Amino acid sequence: MFTVLLGAALPLIDFFIVNVALPAIDADLAAGPAMLELVVGGYGVAYSVLLVLGGRIGDTVGRRRLFLAGMAAFGLTSLACGLAPTAWTLVGARVAQGAAAALMLPQVLATIQATTRGPRRARAMSLYGATAGLSMVAGQILGGVLVAADVAGSGWRSVFLVNVPVVVAGLLLAVRAVPETRSDRPASVDVPGTLLLALTLVSLLLPLTEGRAAGWPLWTWVALAVFPFAASAFYLTERRADRLGRTPLVPPSLLRLASLRRGLVMLVPFSIGFSGFMFAVAVALQQGLRMGPVAAGLALVPLAVAFFAASLAGPRLVGRFGSRVVTAGGVVQALGIALVLAAAWYGWPDLGLAGLAPGVAVAGLGQGLQLPVLMRLMLSDVPADRAGVGSGVMITTQQSSLALGVATLGTLFLALSESLGMCDALAVTLLVQLGLIVVTVALSLRLPRAIR
Repeated sequence: MFTVLLGAALPLIDFFIVNVALPAIDADLAAGPAMLELVVGGYGVAYSVLLVLGGRIGDTVGRRRLFLAGMAAFGLTSLACGLAPTAWTLVGARVAQGAAAALMLPQVLATIQATTRGPRRARAMSLYGATAGLSMVAGQILGGVLVAADVAGSGWRSVFLVNVPVVVAGLLLAVRAVPETRSDRPASVDVPGTLLLALTLVSLLLPLTEGRAAGWPLWTWVALAVFPFAASAFYLTERRADRLGRTPLVPPSLLRLASLRRGLVMLVPFSIGFSGFMFAVAVALQQGLRMGPVAAGLALVPLAVAFFAASLAGPRLVGRFGSRVVTAGGVVQALGIALVLAAAWYGWPDLGLAGLAPGVAVAGLGQGLQLPVLMRLMLSDVPADRAGVGSGVMITTQQSSLALGVATLGTLFLALSESLGMCDALAVTLLVQLGLIVVTVALSLRLPRAIR
């Protein structure tokens, strides 16, 4: 469990670790806004596009084998990011790093699903959910500390180079500790489905990520116009393959599981709000309040501590209250975001860590009651022989939504900060997030009450 959870933590940490390093990257490589958006978005898009395919390949060739290959590739691409001499080189290395993460991460959940049963699986899924949430927060905290520490003069490069020794340790552990599993009914790669899913996600995420910084050129509007047609073609292709008895990349029959389908619908607004909040707070604290990277990272420590405490309490609460724990978590998170909004509105521009701490901690408590339980619920009814596909679908939805959050709420925040100022832009972004939380609370009422 420790080894596979280490593999789960690395990709999520690296999605968020660059948020506080962006100003240093810009200063060193003269990257500019559009290139910085690609440093964040290129990783997220490549990661999202290839996750389901990574799960399918692991089902076929062996999950341990692909976990080892993905982790090794993640270490090499992290080294390439840390040594990148130009902004374009860094973007290319980040895209490759996202692809490596997509090979590694689906094997984690698939291995858990295939090797655990009953109470052990419930505990394992709770640990995975806690690791996922903590990794997203810890990435931003760790990034601030590493940039400020300037280890051996490495500056922002250390946020990538730190992965290398961790990957070496992870590979040594994985060789000894991770069992080999694969699907009893391995399916061939669904080439049309893979290409159409890639086109669908790229046509949505890339223009939304790059549009504002690039000035919304013609190609961004063409790509957005392609999105609904690509999404429709993908669904029809997968449905036809399912009816013909083939194994599509994302089997529509898998979405007939109410626990998975309803959980995925709720995961989208949750993840959009989470990543948008993390991005906006990182920029607002550094550029608006002139905090250093360490202070900007430390501002999220209360969130991480509260999230961890809530995730530990989650399994016991689920035993008594079922999925209503997720509903309660949404209400608590909304209270926390409202406290952050009030602190920013009344405390700006003298807002400090002490003023932010209560709201950030309450928000983390609510998120810790939601995410681990939701992830456990979504995969509770997925058969073991389809574990790779099920986990790939869930993680693709989560990762695409995280990238979409940065592209939408992040873009909204940056656009408003130019016209309204940083404080008002942050306030509007937090109000939008509150609206998304209301949506998650409403959707949580439709989740299956009992959780296995």
